[in-house]
Amino acid sequence: MDLAELFGYAASLLVFVTFCMKRMLPLRLVAIASNIAFICYAWLNGLGPVLLLHAALLPLNVKRLMELQRLAAQVPRVAKEESPG
Repeated sequence: MDLAELFGYAASLLVFVTFCMKRMLPLRLVAIASNIAFICYAWLNGLGPVLLLHAALLPLNVKRLMELQRLAAQVPRVAKEESPG
């Protein structure tokens, strides 16, 4: 098994793992890892369409992760403002 094939199997496994996840933060982190693994796989094998897809999905997943982190940071503040007393 060469390096490119190893990246392909790792990327596929990571995609499978994302479908088993229930929480968004770990899902986004694994999706980002999957995008990176698929980019490496596609680059090493000259697979333009796969490379293009995951190069486009990577910044989208990073953006969604940042949005999720911002929202999570706001929850304690909003909860404190809404609590009686």
